[in-house]
Amino acid sequence: MKHRDDLKSLLLADPVRQRLIALVHSLDLPDCWIAAGFIRNAVWDALHGRAPSGPSGDVDVIWFDSSRNGADIDLQLENRLRNSDNTIAWSVKNQSRMHARNGDAPYQSSCDAMRFWPETATAVAVRYTDGDHLEIAAPFGLDDLYAAIVRPTPSFIDEKRAQFNERLRHKKWLLGWPLLRVEPAGHKRESVD
Repeated sequence: MKHRDDLKSLLLADPVRQRLIALVHSLDLPDCWIAAGFIRNAVWDALHGRAPSGPSGDVDVIWFDSSRNGADIDLQLENRLRNSDNTIAWSVKNQSRMHARNGDAPYQSSCDAMRFWPETATAVAVRYTDGDHLEIAAPFGLDDLYAAIVRPTPSFIDEKRAQFNERLRHKKWLLGWPLLRVEPAGHKRESVD
């Protein structure tokens, strides 16, 4: 629970991230979250004694609705977000169709889809509830994220391990955050609070 409180405090102390979380909430989409590097990088910055850097790369917005899963809808949503803030490289993906691209069985929700992401520390998302409560989803918990551990999820241990290794090489996280360490699989699960 401490990591959840720390994460909420970190995000709520960052006006840029607060504004972007609220912007995503305004889309009023089912099972909608802002996820991945948007959160992970802020935590890694804090672990390195730095103020959270601004969002870099794309900002991942995930949602789930199997009745509206055309890629064109995601593009429309990206355009809406871009019209509200064109300084951000928005990436909106309805997780109800992403299993096909990833070669997985159909996902049941946004949180279920995150279980098939490459790293445990990346599989984290936040959203505002209608009462402006910050909700966190972390199917693998927050321990790896707060321990500066980059660990493959079960889906990336064997047949997708080369993709995990390529992401490490391409992202160059160990150069930007030298306290990070890569560790093998093994973790506990945690649910949405």
